[in-house]
Parts: sequence; C-alpha cells; structure tokens
Amino acid sequence: MGKLIYLDNAATTKTSPSVVEAMLPYFSEYYGNASGIYSIGVKSREAVSKSREVIASTLGAKPEEIYFTAGGSESDNWALKATAEALREKGNHIITTKIEHHAILHTCEYLQKQGFAVTYINVDENGLVKTEELEQAIRPETILISVMFANNEIGTIQPIREIGAIAKKHGILFHTDAVQAYGQKPIRVDDLNIAMLSASAHKLNGPKGVGFLYIRRDVRIRSFIHGGAQERKRRAGTENVPGIAGFGQAAAEAAETMEKRAAYETRLRNELIDRILKEIPYSRLNGHRTRRLPNNANFSFQFVEGESLLIMLDMEGICASSGSACTSGSLDPSHVLLALGLPDEIAHGSLRLTLSAETTGEEIATTVETIKRIVARLRSMSPQYEDFCRRRSS
Repeated sequence: MGKLIYLDNAATTKTSPSVVEAMLPYFSEYYGNASGIYSIGVKSREAVSKSREVIASTLGAKPEEIYFTAGGSESDNWALKATAEALREKGNHIITTKIEHHAILHTCEYLQKQGFAVTYINVDENGLVKTEELEQAIRPETILISVMFANNEIGTIQPIREIGAIAKKHGILFHTDAVQAYGQKPIRVDDLNIAMLSASAHKLNGPKGVGFLYIRRDVRIRSFIHGGAQERKRRAGTENVPGIAGFGQAAAEAAETMEKRAAYETRLRNELIDRILKEIPYSRLNGHRTRRLPNNANFSFQFVEGESLLIMLDMEGICASSGSACTSGSLDPSHVLLALGLPDEIAHGSLRLTLSAETTGEEIATTVETIKRIVARLRSMSPQYEDFCRRRSS
C-alpha cells in the first residue's frame, strides 16, 4: 500500500497543526477552570471569550449569541427540544425535510412521541427543498422550521435565504444545521433570517467534541443542560477550554482561506466528477451538479454494492464513505438517496468522496483509476450485471 489518500472530510477533518498549537497551553499551562478567579482561570476564561468573539464575527453575530456545546448533534438537539418546550403553548408543529441529519430526524421522532406534529418536506431529484411545499405546510400552530444549510451526504446547498424569508414572513423561528457548511460557505445570520445555527469544530480542521449553537438574541428558549452558570446559565458544565480555543483558531483560519480553498476544491471536485461520469458506465452523480459544497462528490454505481466498494478502496489505501459517518455499519440504503427517488439497488451502490485543501490532483487521478478497476471487478462478479449485459446484446 502506498500513501494514504483521505477523501472522507465530511466525516471528519485532520486537526491542523496551528489548531493543536493553540490548544496546548490550556492542557498544561493555563489549565485552570474558566470559572475560577485566579490567574490561570482568568487565562482560560479569556481564551473562551476570544473564541466566542472570533466565531461570532464569522457569522456577523454578537459574541453573546454564541453558545459552546459538545458538537453538532447536541446543538441540533438543543435547538429543537428547547424550542418545542418554550413555544408549546403557542403551537406544536415543526417543519423539517426528509434529508436531514439523523441528529434532527431522530430528535423530531422523539418530539412526535411527546405530542408534537412534524411535517417532513420533500426534495427534488437534486436534493433541493421544495420551498412552495414548505410554505404550504405552515399552519397557525407552526413554531419552528429546521432545514440544513448543506446536505452531509450529497453536498446540495439549500435555498437558505428563501427559507429564511418564508420563516420571517410567517413569524416562525428558523434553525439551520450548518455543520457541513460552516467554514465552507460564507454565512451571515441576519441577512439570511436565521434564528439558530448549529456547527461543529471537527468539520473544519478543529478538534472533535466541541461545537456551538448560535441563538439570536431575541430567541427565548430554555437551558439545555442544567447545573452551573456556564454559557450565561444556558448550558451548564465546565467549559472545554482547549477545544474551544482550538475551535476559535480553526474558525479564523477557515474564514481567512475560504475563498481560495473553495476555488481549489471546486476545481478538483469537478475534475473528479467529470472523469467518473465519463469513464465509468452506469454511474450517476447524486446531488445538484453545481449548487453543492466545494469538496463534495457523491456517486451511485449501478450493479455495485457500496460496502464492497468501500472495503476494496480501503485495501488500496483510499478512505471514503457511502454516506453519513453516523450511519456507518447500517445495512439500510441512505435515506437521503431514497428521498431523491433512487431505487434501493442503486442507493446501495453509493460512494461519497469529500476533499480537502490538502487533496492533490495526483490523488484524484489515482482515485479515479482505482474506482474504475474496482467497479469493473465487482460488476464482473455480479449476476445482475451479467443478466443486464445479456439482455442488451439480445
């Protein structure tokens, strides 16, 4: 096996050296509790405040609107459960989509068991939300719309501005899971009428186990974790100071490099897409061709089992996935691909490749050639493909 080719950056990214460097002092030098009044505690508190200010600036938000969490899933849970509880007297209806991350879908299922009604909006064949259907789904008792900024599997970027405008028009809170989009696309929460936004550090070369929830200053929802007075009494628990310091550094770097990085990743992504679709028969791109994250390419290969493809790619030193990292090991086809209208057998043959600024053109070329070879081999062992070829030739 040669050099490892890592193409699963939607699952997690490598922590950058500068982020690690920013974190180190808060493990061994300024290790005090951020709530302490002594100097090393003050240093920790200053690090948390600095990161809060940096992250707020990347969103056009105020520092006091940023609340640190343990990651995107906690942020999603907080946004939905706390809103449901706070606004229960006003209404019990939530609108989301069929292609959300499971942190949203499973939370909605939980809320349905608590007596809330949830409408799951369809998407088109490219994974775009049908905004007309969304607006038609609004009821007098609707209290929240939650639509992800960009899909974690197929990379499609949603019409967030239009959805935010619909929410504002009807006086409904709008939450977006921006875990994949934050650090990849410019976001200004006020311009987009976003009331709450979830993000996670490890998707942008930051550490695992830390995220944030942006809560607009006029949104009144309850605390999510009860205990101490941390995070302005809304999220108790001793702050993960090293992680928060690292998140601030990662956010600053992502904002600074975003334009150049997006252009580079988009060029390589398009090269990857063009070659796969041209050189491998019976392949298709999942998601919108251009309205997608710069680093995301998701394919389906007919007559191929996705799990076998992944195992063989791993044997060749190529890290990829068939979809969300949170559904790894599931034998069910992707709920996202099924929502696009793909049949089970094609949804089962999916492959997600997500690039980074460190991905090279040589790695893309190697990956394409390897996929071509593996797909051909798997099809040669497929009775379905054999039957298909026999029918075509007869």
